[in-house]
Amino acid sequence: MEFPKSFPMQEQNHQPGFECEMNPRPIFDDPKYNKKGDTLSGKVAIITGGDSGIGKAVSIAYSKQGADIVIVYFNEHRDAEETKRLVEENGRRCTIIAGDIGNVAFCKNVVDVTIKEYGKIDILVNNAAVQYEDKDFKDITDEQFDKTMKTNIYGTFYMTREVLKHMTSGACIINTASVVAFKGNEKLVDYSMTKGAITALTRSLSTELAKAKKNIRVNEVAPGPIWTPLIPASFTKTEVASFGQNVAMGRAGQPVECAGAYVFLASDNASYITGQTIHVNGGEIVNS
Repeated sequence: MEFPKSFPMQEQNHQPGFECEMNPRPIFDDPKYNKKGDTLSGKVAIITGGDSGIGKAVSIAYSKQGADIVIVYFNEHRDAEETKRLVEENGRRCTIIAGDIGNVAFCKNVVDVTIKEYGKIDILVNNAAVQYEDKDFKDITDEQFDKTMKTNIYGTFYMTREVLKHMTSGACIINTASVVAFKGNEKLVDYSMTKGAITALTRSLSTELAKAKKNIRVNEVAPGPIWTPLIPASFTKTEVASFGQNVAMGRAGQPVECAGAYVFLASDNASYITGQTIHVNGGEIVNS
């Protein structure tokens, strides 16, 4: 499959962005990547930000492996409905729940609904995030900082805490970190802070659960430049046009290229892996 090496100039004024407005649309599924199987047969997965981008690709990939999906999203209803349809076309159940994961009551409701409808939670993918570009650290407003922290860190913490009340042996949590957690980014300082916190959470919580003999694994995927709605929602038109060209492979990645890492980490093939990071970043070398 040929992947785009550049993109038309475009911008969006909504965070975390609408996939349905992107040109070209991200590649979220392909039979060469996501083949049907039974790796996750009978499992129930909650995926935050599962309506679009990486979350959408993971939702579809999980459904192809036999999992039922609960998609948590902000207010991108058209994207969520499309992903729900695609999951159901794979013969799996799908529930979509709109709201703000920065609100603890909403996160509790997501878990309550999941338990009521499915009776268990086997997989949590903490994927939802926002990011805002700033050329000067001093320009970061209190409102922006609060929104970034609430969504990226509080949301991850709230969802994880509530889900762990119901997870049993064999369950797993997969967090979406970022290459910026390891190398930083001068224009995404507050976003980079949150991704560093998620890496620390992954390592710390995985150790706690392992030492407690819970048999619940916690890992993370750290994507590099991936073509998702966050990109036109965050960067200038010029930056969007050349997005991802600075990595070794010379192009941005597509969501479908990330999904396999999430499938692997959720599978029994990763039974001896916890507290680890899979880097999907087009060749950027980082110290993990």
